[in-house]
Amino acid sequence: MSENKVMNTNLENIKEDHEHVYDRHKALKALDESKAGVKGLVDIGVSKVPKIFIHENIHEHDNKHTISTSTNLSIPLIDFGPLFTNPTSSSLRLEIVEKVKYASEKWGFFQVVNHGIPNNVLDDMLDGVLRFHEQESEMKKEFYSRDINTKKVNYNTNFFDLFVTPAVDWRDTLSCIVAPQPLDPQELPTVCRDIIMEYSEHVKKVGRILFELFSEALGLNSSYLEEIDCAKGLFLLCHYSPPCPEPELTFGSSAHSDSSFLTVLLQDQIGGLQVFHENQWVDVTPIHGSLVVNLGDMMQLITNDKFLSVKHRALATKIGPRVSVACFFRQHLPPENSKVYGPISDLLTLENPPVYKETSVKNLISHYYGKGLDGTSALDHVKL
Repeated sequence: MSENKVMNTNLENIKEDHEHVYDRHKALKALDESKAGVKGLVDIGVSKVPKIFIHENIHEHDNKHTISTSTNLSIPLIDFGPLFTNPTSSSLRLEIVEKVKYASEKWGFFQVVNHGIPNNVLDDMLDGVLRFHEQESEMKKEFYSRDINTKKVNYNTNFFDLFVTPAVDWRDTLSCIVAPQPLDPQELPTVCRDIIMEYSEHVKKVGRILFELFSEALGLNSSYLEEIDCAKGLFLLCHYSPPCPEPELTFGSSAHSDSSFLTVLLQDQIGGLQVFHENQWVDVTPIHGSLVVNLGDMMQLITNDKFLSVKHRALATKIGPRVSVACFFRQHLPPENSKVYGPISDLLTLENPPVYKETSVKNLISHYYGKGLDGTSALDHVKL
């Protein structure tokens, strides 16, 4: 049987799994072996969400009277323009630092405008992700893999947690490890190679600015967080969520917090991203030209809960595809992931003792991957 026939057979089996005795592992294996992703299911005309994608408890929390979706709240919006137009103004910088501090302590999320990356680069990056995911399946298959330990570039469905997550999310992902070791451009798909390399360099610069501001917001020297290697690693996830026939049954991305020190997200104009704040889900309304910044578990750990790593999710939608690019600042592979972190000693006092034990990046990420996107925090694993 040809490879294409095998792929189509696998996808058809998933499409029709509601008509047969349900074998979850078999369905997951069929999806993985098709190497066609969620996009492949849409391409063959799936009209119902296959059972492996259905989140049985999708409205479990939202139906309780204490939890709702807010239409009145919005995450903080911070203008970085003065950092570039008035770089010598200490008062303007202090205003931005205070806004970053507030957002980090109260929300764990904020949007940034005038961050230094040209709009055409942002648009080209989203277009590049779209081009990759919408090319012929045969072109994508050469990148299909779950080998996140040795391969720097991977394409797959549900990234690391396909076989461990309670329910599969409605998305495919191209992932790239671009730092600390330089990524050879030849390892990247041709259709998005140049823009990924260009965008990554821009994001590194934005990351350095952010880590300076975070350091100052903590009352530390502006170079502190960069000196302890928080900005050393950079890992990109280029997500693609095609239109979903039954978006009320699944997610584009299940509720989770990030494992990183810092995440910089570029999203298109479709929307769907939500942040959990004060016991309710808050929409992150897309602003063209903006970047969404959120803190990850490693940042909450080293700041001893001063800065927050909060749950967020992406809704599935009938319109689309929805495209986003999440850039994670963290050490991903050895030897960098053996580095041990704990609460920063300068932030500890008798009244503020350490909340977490020291842990290696590898230990935290291994636990994070092992549990999947189940809505629980990986930090529970290292609490004292």
